[in-house]
Amino acid sequence: MSQTETLMARDGHEFGAYIARPAGRARGAIVVLQEIFGVNHHIRAVADRFADAGWLAIAPALFDRVARGVELGYTAADLPAARGTMMQVDTAKALLDIAAATAVVRHAGKVAAVGFCWGGRLAWLAGCEQPVSAAAAYYGTRIGQHLPQAPRCPILLHFGERDEHIPPAEIAQIRAACPAAEVHLYPAGHGFACDERAGFDAASAALAWQRTQEFLGKHLG
Repeated sequence: MSQTETLMARDGHEFGAYIARPAGRARGAIVVLQEIFGVNHHIRAVADRFADAGWLAIAPALFDRVARGVELGYTAADLPAARGTMMQVDTAKALLDIAAATAVVRHAGKVAAVGFCWGGRLAWLAGCEQPVSAAAAYYGTRIGQHLPQAPRCPILLHFGERDEHIPPAEIAQIRAACPAAEVHLYPAGHGFACDERAGFDAASAALAWQRTQEFLGKHLG
């Protein structure tokens, strides 16, 4: 069962969140952190997939602070709006929204932040600053900007070897700053886990999903 609800952050900001519930008792909770394209069809599908795997999943609409109801696609025409909106979102404010989403699902048990692209960077920061039990990032961009700050919880990182947005040197810096991180490289480019993107790589996506489930099962129970 899924639905959209309105949440409130600590500073009084109200924002939407897509919530997907498992059929039975939840194994724990996942805060799904969006790409720069909003809480769109793909992000809702990711939340639904986590729910099907037994987790209570919530995807906060982090763009609501700038523009409400943003749902973009993956064409070249969508990129200017996606990047422009993302650049207007204050990171500290986004973390307030993530904290509010985490609080809403904490009754289900331990909570993990799982993010994609921009959301991957936010998942890293949530692991650094918030009481989540684990964090996972798919092709998280600009994590290097926040080093040497490193998560205080277990962290899983998925990177594409051909990702033009995340150079090998940055991945090496991340490994050095956080040697305990579980890091995996895939023969793919940026966005390889999204079946709506041109760079989708089915084999890499399946393996990353398997590793994510194993990681979450280990650290969330």
